[in-house]
Amino acid sequence: MVELIVGKKGKGKTKVLLDKVNGAIKEANGSIVYLDKSAKHMYELNNKVRLIDVSGYPIKNADEFVGFVCGIISQDHDLEQIYLDSFLTTAKLEGQDVTNTLEQLSAVGEKFNVKFVVSMSLDKEEVPASLQDKIITAL
Repeated sequence: MVELIVGKKGKGKTKVLLDKVNGAIKEANGSIVYLDKSAKHMYELNNKVRLIDVSGYPIKNADEFVGFVCGIISQDHDLEQIYLDSFLTTAKLEGQDVTNTLEQLSAVGEKFNVKFVVSMSLDKEEVPASLQDKIITAL
């Protein structure tokens, strides 16, 4: 399952994502991972959330990013949710179509019972029609 938080840069998507992840930790039975382009938000996250700074890994394209996410899922059988901040940057998708990558993540999420909450710097109108129903917050 994939949920999207969309809006232009500077609209407050990260704050919405942080509030969501910190609220989810109270009810989670398993673990939660937060992927970001830096460790800047480390102190805003509940200490039970595992922050991964993706910029430290040699990811060159979206396929490698999906493989990276699969590696995270494979090593933690209790993983329930993955929060992806700055998705277009971390997944190397700036200026590209996000449909295929989000469909891959959705398929992985279904198979391994992991929920993805993704923030990306696109206006609601820029999100492909096939993904419009996944938008939970548009800023």
